[in-house]
Amino acid sequence: MFLQLGHCCQGLVAVEKEASTVRLIHFTLQEYLRAHPELVGTAHSTMAETCLSYLNLQQVKGFSTSPSPGLRDAPFLEYSSLYWGVHAKRDLSDCAKFLALKLFDDLDNHISTKILLKAQKPYWHIVNSHKSLLFSGLHCASAFGIAEIVAGFVETEGCGINQEDWMGHTPLMWAARNGHEKVVEMLLVRGDIGPEKPTDYGRRPLWWAARNGHVGVVKVLLIRDDVNPDKPDGDGQTPLCCASWNGHEGVVKILLGHDSVNPDKPNDYGHTPLYCAAWSGHEGVVKILLEQDNVNPDNPNKYGRTPLWWAARNGHEEVVKILLRRSDVNPDKPDEYDETPLYCASRNGRDGVVKMLLRRDHVSPDKPDEDGRTPLWWAARNGHEKVVEMLLGQGSINSNKLDNYGQTPLWWAVRNGHKEVVEILLRQDDVNSDKPDNDG
Repeated sequence: MFLQLGHCCQGLVAVEKEASTVRLIHFTLQEYLRAHPELVGTAHSTMAETCLSYLNLQQVKGFSTSPSPGLRDAPFLEYSSLYWGVHAKRDLSDCAKFLALKLFDDLDNHISTKILLKAQKPYWHIVNSHKSLLFSGLHCASAFGIAEIVAGFVETEGCGINQEDWMGHTPLMWAARNGHEKVVEMLLVRGDIGPEKPTDYGRRPLWWAARNGHVGVVKVLLIRDDVNPDKPDGDGQTPLCCASWNGHEGVVKILLGHDSVNPDKPNDYGHTPLYCAAWSGHEGVVKILLEQDNVNPDNPNKYGRTPLWWAARNGHEEVVKILLRRSDVNPDKPDEYDETPLYCASRNGRDGVVKMLLRRDHVSPDKPDEDGRTPLWWAARNGHEKVVEMLLGQGSINSNKLDNYGQTPLWWAVRNGHKEVVEILLRQDDVNSDKPDNDG
């Protein structure tokens, strides 16, 4: 069979017999085929028909949705469930359309629905807890973005255009979430559509489109007067906050163009859009937000942690550099546990960030947290040699400083087996190698 397959493809594919896989002979062939889709003719419609024919088999329809069958026993099931719609969107034949509508007849009880929805993060883990998924054909066609099928539903009275599935997602929500601009436009034509209908978590179509960076969908939704561009979800997270967290610069710019959007609005945890962008290391979004007059670059969250604090902790050097240029950012601002940006960067071994912070005049290199643990204490405990060397290069460091439990940086370096750190510390004239902890 493998030899026949290779012969049929005229040597353009390689067959891995041991793994039972087939791949293109070279990545340049893949690039060429993508650049010349006409060469593969009706490949997408053929794949859609093949997947749907498989899913409509009585044997497949008979699979129980709870518990899910082992996919090893049905290796084509997962691919068919996840990708039939991807192929159908690219090229929908009359046959594929017929087979799709046939699948929709009992979609809620079909194993493919559970497979498809389990792949949709962040809710995959609760799919098994719902016997009825309430996932209709219109939900499915909207999720895949198959405009021709959606159009047929939209023209039908009682199509359930605002029907919610088990997550509270309407068809419009699915189309917006997955970035299907044309389908969103089709659904919005209906006068009875609810463009602000939220899920149980208070998440609306615009929220999802912004979170996932779908610029076109965001633009379409914001044309509507009945769509609030600054409406938060149940955690107080606005569309701007979500777009900032995920680094979607295009969406951020569009949202900031609306006067009703507050660029510094915190969520329920005190996280502002700037905080979210700094936490994730999206320097482009950080720059855009800092251009806004009413954004406070040193605004702390409910635990006293600033955008700089998180950027330093996570090692986002470019973001740290941008924030440190601001005169209204305190480079040594501690959180409610007395942990400073330098402290966090030292604990996590962020060499580049530590270097930048130590150049600042107002940064204390030996500032302890509420347990008496200094940046050096943490760097030594965690074995960050470069950070230890940089900190010891500061004249004001007490390398013998005990924490509140009587333990020194050297004690922890020895305990955790960080040989190089131990050697660095012992080269210091003032290090007491005989200093015990409180337990002797």
